[in-house]
Amino acid sequence: MGRKTNVVLTVGAAGVAAWAASKVVAKPVPREGKKALDFDNPVILAHRGGLAEAPENTLAAFSKSAELGVHGFAVDIRLTKDEEIIVFHDEFADRTTDFSGRIADYTLSELKMADAGYQFEDEDGNHSYRGKNVEIITLRELIQKFPHMLIVINLKDSPDTYEGSLIPSKLWRLLEELGAEDCVAVTSSYDEQTDRFNLYAQNKVATGAGDNEVKRAYASFTSMFGHLYSPRADLFRIPEKLGVFSLGTESFMKFLTQINIPVYFEGVNDNESFVKLLHVGAAGFITDRPTVAMKIVQDNVGD
Repeated sequence: MGRKTNVVLTVGAAGVAAWAASKVVAKPVPREGKKALDFDNPVILAHRGGLAEAPENTLAAFSKSAELGVHGFAVDIRLTKDEEIIVFHDEFADRTTDFSGRIADYTLSELKMADAGYQFEDEDGNHSYRGKNVEIITLRELIQKFPHMLIVINLKDSPDTYEGSLIPSKLWRLLEELGAEDCVAVTSSYDEQTDRFNLYAQNKVATGAGDNEVKRAYASFTSMFGHLYSPRADLFRIPEKLGVFSLGTESFMKFLTQINIPVYFEGVNDNESFVKLLHVGAAGFITDRPTVAMKIVQDNVGD
């Protein structure tokens, strides 16, 4: 046996010893649960109100989904020129019928004059329409209209922008004023944004994992040291796949469930995916098609 072989075996043995020692010393610590995420059955959240079934981000869409019996909504928020928080997906105002340029270039009163509804399909899924005579709504209006619904709020503005630097504090002040701390969860693809928000919220509001946190969790899961993973968020909202990596597996769900992290899958709209993810342990769905989702869950989950 040569010197190189001895070195490799020694390093390998040291790695195994470190892993064994860490298994003895460290145990997975479950994340403390948040009231907003306390559900007995899988949660259905209408994405932007159910954008495939009604004009997205409008009161018409949210009301229609609420009548179906969904548990809540998943929305994006933006900050206007006069620092009001509106429910809107894109950075650019051309998703309305009347304006162009950035949302941050207009005041709330100006945006209220636009037809806000974008496109959705008819019942046969054949045509798209723009909603007419539908108004942009503020996050305040949405929470006040549906005070008992879970609203998963996604901070869209980049932390590097002026709007992004302000919105975490603006959001916290609004939630605190409305007493809505226990009926929302705050997410962002930018981990920095939820960290900033939590500086104000001090763990009083459920927060979601950003892109880097999801990658960190998955890397821990696939390594020998998954038992050392300590989550920095209360909720994972993730796609079924992240590049070539499949996140919708029973083993990954079990890994997160044992540390009390519910997983809401987004972008799920077809029957096959709903059923598959229910069976691997999905805690919820963020869907464009709440009608389909409600039926699938009712048919596949016992009372």
